[in-house]
Amino acid sequence: MSGNSNVGNSQVYEAGDQRNSKTSELGSDRFHEGVKNSHQGSDPKDDRSLINRAAAERQSSDPPQSEETRQLKQDPTLPAKMHGNEPSRGAKIDAQLQAEDEELLRKKDAKK
Repeated sequence: MSGNSNVGNSQVYEAGDQRNSKTSELGSDRFHEGVKNSHQGSDPKDDRSLINRAAAERQSSDPPQSEETRQLKQDPTLPAKMHGNEPSRGAKIDAQLQAEDEELLRKKDAKK
């Protein structure tokens, strides 16, 4: 009975169950786990300095636009026409409103 203790049989406890793994085995990838864009720029509890916040704001304020995006802003019916479909009613109304706004702006500029 030398193998028995007051808390149970020694065979119940395996060496791996009661030992902690070494820090060298854990690896250093733990510090690179962060997800991109996980910080919110408007978070008041964020520890970033004002300079870092200003730099991040400058980078995110004006992303470069593709040629398709620029054309879409000029003609809302363009995506449907590119795919060979008839533009939706909403796209037609948007194009009409945009044309009216441009006409009003040209009239205002002519008065000056």
